[in-house]
Amino acid sequence: MKQALFVVLLLVALPAAAKAPSAIASDADVRRMVHEIRPENIEATIKKLVSFGTRNTLSAQEDPKRGIGAARDWIYGEFQGIREASGGRLMVEKQSFTQPPVARVPRPTVLTNVLATLPGDLPADEQRYVIVSGHYDSICSNPIDAVRDAPGANDDASGTAAVLEMARVMAPHRFHATIVFACVAGEEQGLLGSTYFAEYAKSHNWRVEAMFTNDIIGSSHGANGIHDDRSVRVFSEGIPSTETEAEARTRHSVGGEEDSPSRQIARFIKESARKFVPGMRVTLIARRDRYLRGGDHIPFNERGYAAVRFTEPNEDYRHQHQNVRTEYGVQYGDLPEFDDFPYIANVARVNGAALASLALAPDAPAGAGLVTSRLTTDTDLVWRASAEPGVVGYEIVWRDTTAPDWEHAVAVGNVTKYTMKGLSKDNYLFGIRAVDAAGRRSPASYPRPVR
Repeated sequence: MKQALFVVLLLVALPAAAKAPSAIASDADVRRMVHEIRPENIEATIKKLVSFGTRNTLSAQEDPKRGIGAARDWIYGEFQGIREASGGRLMVEKQSFTQPPVARVPRPTVLTNVLATLPGDLPADEQRYVIVSGHYDSICSNPIDAVRDAPGANDDASGTAAVLEMARVMAPHRFHATIVFACVAGEEQGLLGSTYFAEYAKSHNWRVEAMFTNDIIGSSHGANGIHDDRSVRVFSEGIPSTETEAEARTRHSVGGEEDSPSRQIARFIKESARKFVPGMRVTLIARRDRYLRGGDHIPFNERGYAAVRFTEPNEDYRHQHQNVRTEYGVQYGDLPEFDDFPYIANVARVNGAALASLALAPDAPAGAGLVTSRLTTDTDLVWRASAEPGVVGYEIVWRDTTAPDWEHAVAVGNVTKYTMKGLSKDNYLFGIRAVDAAGRRSPASYPRPVR
């Protein structure tokens, strides 16, 4: 009897956060997640990462206080702590591999991505993945200098801190799709960790619906003198990296340069921000990345996945890839004092709102087509019915050919074809979205010509 009483008291004493949630998250839950993101947590994470001195990919792996190994193990421990709040559902792992010598890796080097995976509720054969990343390695002026301090407070402790904070607020909830929170290594040596991860996802046939990378999201003050703490840039490719010659011929004939899967995800992010983080502006940049530069989303693009990059609106290159020093009264180096922690929290909120919305919404309709078998000023659209639970209907969206965002929408019911009367395919661009019983909308599918 005493033993039974002890068990009852123990169960009562367990914190509510340690219990697995019983229901799929709601829009109200998403708003709570957004609200729970804390600038002070982000600040503490960034300062802790900076305290390791350097996080260069080639730096010490066994030193408990300095180098990339110490940062790796600390991030792993943070994810393990978050796992408890998920009721044990969050799966934490070190994804290690040996990188052969390349331009910025002069000798074989073990690289480690730290991943935390929150399983979704969809059946295994229908499971979708949404991935959010930041890279935890850093460099000074010389990318293979593994000794000199490379604080990397903005590039990219800011993105790593955002990923950890999103994991903290999202792990206690349930979603349809699987969410992967990724802190990757080797970005500064050539996107090495993300390339390994993207190839892993491809070789294991993951259905990656979207991948976000957060890289240089730390400052609201630019070298141009502009202070902007209310906007974030989202970069996305137009023509898919994996486009075939046949697909290119079709695109040349009918258009679609602005309607790649990555562009649809970028638009989805902007719509989610309007709904859940209205104080932030998402600026859609119609480029894969900044001019002649790259980030960890690119390996995912190159394997056919929709992937985008988040970056602050006005960069300051005095605080990127610089030795810490003062010259003529100007402070150089990527130091925490140049980060704006409330701004990073807002960028994390934009990420988290879109990430949660994607993981809760239905998948984009498959088989989207624009029927060309009849010559008409109407537009005939078709698609395949969704196999996902909860889909109650579909929505057609359209816009002028010069408009960046969807301008109009009409609900068409639970059907798999619809004719847009009086709207010519010559004059507009169309998309098709799935809608569930809670009113959540998928990203749009861009229809290709079919007969």
